[in-house]
Amino acid sequence: MTVTTRFAPSPTGHLHVGNVRTALHNWLWARKHGGRFLLRIDDTDLERSKEEYVAGIRADLNWLGLDVDGEVRQSMRFALYEAEFEKLKAAGRVYACYETPEELEIRRKILLSRGLPPVYERKPEGAPAPEGVAPHWRFRLDHDAPIEWTDLIRGPQHFEPRTMSDPVVRRADGSWLYLLPSVIDDIAMGISHVVRGEDHVSNTAAQVQMFAALGAAPPAFAHEALLVGTEGKLSKRLGSLGMDALRERGIEPIALAALLARLGTSDPVEPVTDMAPLIAGIDFARFGRAPARFDEAELALLGQKILHHTDYAAVADRLPAAIDAARWNAIRPNLATVAEAADWVAVFDGPFVPPAADAVDRPVLAAAAKAAPGIDWGADPWHALTAAAKAATGAKGRALFLPLRRALTARDHGPDMAELLPLIAKEEAIARLAAAGGS
Repeated sequence: MTVTTRFAPSPTGHLHVGNVRTALHNWLWARKHGGRFLLRIDDTDLERSKEEYVAGIRADLNWLGLDVDGEVRQSMRFALYEAEFEKLKAAGRVYACYETPEELEIRRKILLSRGLPPVYERKPEGAPAPEGVAPHWRFRLDHDAPIEWTDLIRGPQHFEPRTMSDPVVRRADGSWLYLLPSVIDDIAMGISHVVRGEDHVSNTAAQVQMFAALGAAPPAFAHEALLVGTEGKLSKRLGSLGMDALRERGIEPIALAALLARLGTSDPVEPVTDMAPLIAGIDFARFGRAPARFDEAELALLGQKILHHTDYAAVADRLPAAIDAARWNAIRPNLATVAEAADWVAVFDGPFVPPAADAVDRPVLAAAAKAAPGIDWGADPWHALTAAAKAATGAKGRALFLPLRRALTARDHGPDMAELLPLIAKEEAIARLAAAGGS
């Protein structure tokens, strides 16, 4: 069997972190097993579906590095759904219903008031249809066939169909609800594994019987615990945290993948620079049932750690021309995002005016400016410079190093100056020291 997974978003909005986590886990599982990862655009809602969202879904998957092995669109498959629906109708597994939403709500309240489960009550077969009323259609659950499957995350699952309402699969206007087209597509696409949120467990229970009614074995299911925010629930803001917002913040896609790959497991989140360890590590047996906590601060910190191990070649096309490999290696431990590298161009090449030095620091700066012209800039100029300033003034420690760092970079913190200083032109460094020292 070829492992085949699918990601099935509705193009009615932008992807957010919850969607992306589902897509990532499906992709990782397929890649681990040498299988296929398919994109299914669930655009049966023709009124709300928009092409701009379809394009956005593709762009987001590409940004994340989730390559797709094939794409289908539900709006192009209505003929298939119609044909399978007619088979189910002929077999008596779908039937027409005529209640209005108001009637159903009243009956639901009556059942609840009697302490009974609000399960849809089938009408006697052969009951006359109201004249001039278009029906909606329900799938007839087999009450004599308990629904069971072994979930890859949740373990053995058991549902009694008598306690479940026959699900509506088609509206009175002929449009489709999610359940039946999804099953038809999973069969036609050869889906072997369905990985999705635990909010779909009850849907799965009904769909297991739909697979059987259509003469197909169901795929393996993995229902993941949902994401929550740091305050205990998924806030509206976090729930709508889109990929465009993360890109604008400079989040590295591999950082997002590294975090989402491990959320919900006991495995540590590690700063990886490519997908290989994430592919090797995906194992649904390691996922727990407790809600998975998504922390934006953790994502940002992970992104920084990853950036500090990222090779120049991986980011060269996003760096200013002035930042070469040597300069990248010097500054990357001090970056939160790749975009911040642009702020260091002036540190390397100028122009910038060093901050005015305190009177107590000026002797150190003057001594350094005096010694700099005679230093071999191709060797170890930082240690030569500090040694000369120390010998001339007796300064040491912070009193020696901080004034020089400020004068040369206009910053109190930054990369190792022994690595940074050789990347600044000698004449530029001398001028900065002289300007800061007031000479």
